[in-house]
Amino acid sequence: MIKFGIVGAAAFVVDLGLFNILRRTALSGYGNGPLSRAVIATIISAAVATCVAWIGNRMWTFRHRRNRPVHHEALLFAGTNGVALLIQAACVGVSHHFLGQESLAAENVAKLVGIALGTLFRFWAYRRFVFSEEPLRDTSPLAETQG
Repeated sequence: MIKFGIVGAAAFVVDLGLFNILRRTALSGYGNGPLSRAVIATIISAAVATCVAWIGNRMWTFRHRRNRPVHHEALLFAGTNGVALLIQAACVGVSHHFLGQESLAAENVAKLVGIALGTLFRFWAYRRFVFSEEPLRDTSPLAETQG
């Protein structure tokens, strides 16, 4: 769980940081159509953070659970993160469009709520579906000497 938290913290920094950069620069002048600049920034930043999380979780957090073909695992990971991204975008969209909260501070609060809900969903789904196989047997020479 600690490794998951560290990978998650890195993805969180990427997600929230990129969201705020996009919101203040490239998407600052975007209109308030069906997809507000906050929702577009959420989708982009969460997608990039998903890539960071995939690499960290695959190579470190759940490396001992790699029993599926990588393409199958990647598809499950993408689907899980797609649902989490929709949770995030929904939180930001509801705050912006239905509650009328259009300030950057309000958008950040909505994003944080979405990240929290998405993280709970992802942790459950990663363990249940994505990296669910039994841990691999450690065949390293060091493991053999420890008995």
